[in-house]
Amino acid sequence: MTEAIITFDHVVKEYRRRGATVGRPETMRAVDDVSLTIDKGDIFGIIGYSGAGKSTLVRLINALERPTSGTVTVLGQDVTGLSEAKLRPVRQKIGMIFQQFNLFSTKTVARNIAYPLQLDHWRKDYQDKRVAELLDFVGLSDQADKYPSQLSGGQKQRVGIARALATNPQILLADEATSALDPETTGEVLALLKRVNEEFGVTIVLITHQMSVVQQIANRVAVMSGGKVVEQGDVYNVFAAPQQAVTKRFIATAVSGLPEPARVASLHDEWSGRIVTVLIRQRESQGGASGAAVSASGQNISELIARYGVGSSLLYGGIDTVSGSAIGSITYEFSGDGDLVERFLAELSRSSDVIDFGTAAAPVDYDAAVAASGLSTVAAVRHEEEAR
Repeated sequence: MTEAIITFDHVVKEYRRRGATVGRPETMRAVDDVSLTIDKGDIFGIIGYSGAGKSTLVRLINALERPTSGTVTVLGQDVTGLSEAKLRPVRQKIGMIFQQFNLFSTKTVARNIAYPLQLDHWRKDYQDKRVAELLDFVGLSDQADKYPSQLSGGQKQRVGIARALATNPQILLADEATSALDPETTGEVLALLKRVNEEFGVTIVLITHQMSVVQQIANRVAVMSGGKVVEQGDVYNVFAAPQQAVTKRFIATAVSGLPEPARVASLHDEWSGRIVTVLIRQRESQGGASGAAVSASGQNISELIARYGVGSSLLYGGIDTVSGSAIGSITYEFSGDGDLVERFLAELSRSSDVIDFGTAAAPVDYDAAVAASGLSTVAAVRHEEEAR
């Protein structure tokens, strides 16, 4: 049984533009009629390019920004019009981590973590006990007396996470928390956030422009563009069947295995048979916002190869795991009697999404192959991105 912990109901946030006159103010709408629900226990990704409105949306959760219209409900309370005094107990249940860590350079690691406990007037012995627990949890027990300047970026973010958890929040807001980190450290920090969610039951809201971050740990996602939520849903459904162009562009940066035009040309130089890319979807998707089911793809390739007896060589590909299910693509060379290969591909196409690049003797233009596949997919969008 899901339980809403954060709800946006037709929320609008406008800012007055510089240079606007008193009589005729000009406004800029940073958040435009957003309605969405984040459930207790979610790891909820909010993704968008710079200026999409995602950071403003998150600042509405802890009422650092107030909506122009609409309501924001957090932990069962409408925070839209609460006074600062009444907001304090709500904010105590919300932790926040930042892209640039926001640590005090003159305080040790232990004192940085203890800072919110001091503000909350915890007893000194309780502070020390809580800090020791959190240092152990984030793997920094041996760094307690060091200063931020002595730490790596990943260690600094671990301190930031420990500090955000100090007062036992129910919600953790992570605003571009991995953007300043290298890929390996990003993976370590995301694994730590996953532990926070699983072991403490903390609801996490991830603000990011990196679809790979959403892919790795989120269970639900909202895609923002121009202040609007243009697509939202279960992460697997959004990855498997993106509806909006902006979503497809994000997914093109995260999903592996699609050969670019130059690689297809190289494969034709090396292999004489039929070069075919098969998209992999391990299970059916509900099609994101549209609700239309999109079938699994690429699940019976081996069985069809054996049944038809066509020759096959796996040439290129990549598979990612999204919400525990595989998504990606694999490129094969299929060879044998021409009519047999045609019948094989016809049946494969009935159960899977395929892009047929033809043979070395009769190659199919890359754009034409993608268009002929009938896919309104990441494939076409990735090619557009690479062509720019």
